[in-house]
Amino acid sequence: MATLRGAASLPKIIRPFIARRGLSATAVLSNWNKDWKPGPFPKTPEERAAAAKRYGLRVEDYNVYPDDGMGYGDYPKLPFASGDSKDPYEDWDIPELKRNYGEPLHALADIIGEDRWDANANPRYSYLDMFLTLAGFLTTITVIYILTLPYPLFLPVMPKQYPFNDLYVENGGSPETEPSIRHYTFEAVEETD
Repeated sequence: MATLRGAASLPKIIRPFIARRGLSATAVLSNWNKDWKPGPFPKTPEERAAAAKRYGLRVEDYNVYPDDGMGYGDYPKLPFASGDSKDPYEDWDIPELKRNYGEPLHALADIIGEDRWDANANPRYSYLDMFLTLAGFLTTITVIYILTLPYPLFLPVMPKQYPFNDLYVENGGSPETEPSIRHYTFEAVEETD
């Protein structure tokens, strides 16, 4: 009986939810992609100040990408700061990404994450040293390959041995003309002095 009473009151609970669009076919009703797109390139100091405020930056710290038609608009030109170069002991709002809430992302944030390219890396060897090492290795392997071309590599094996005179009859041969093939001998080896 109690179950029936609970089931009868269920529409009273669900109806306001549906009316307020709590259950909807769309994933998010409050934000659209157009809300996150950068605005037009700022031309006046007022537009520049408004864009800096929009991204949570001071006007002195706000720099923009050049207006070359690539589509960055008023998005701020942030310095490269890879995840590896950020302080691991700082109290981050999102410690997995070493980010704070509301912090604008770099325009190339998808390639400078902590698990990707480190823009601030100080490599042990210069790129010239690494290139020369690779070139020397590939040259050495190529010379060894060219020098060993006249000497083919193969496994020295005898032809495959089959029973019953190499399956002569089974492969369509006549039993009257079946050859006698031996793959062994019991003769003593002659010793020569």
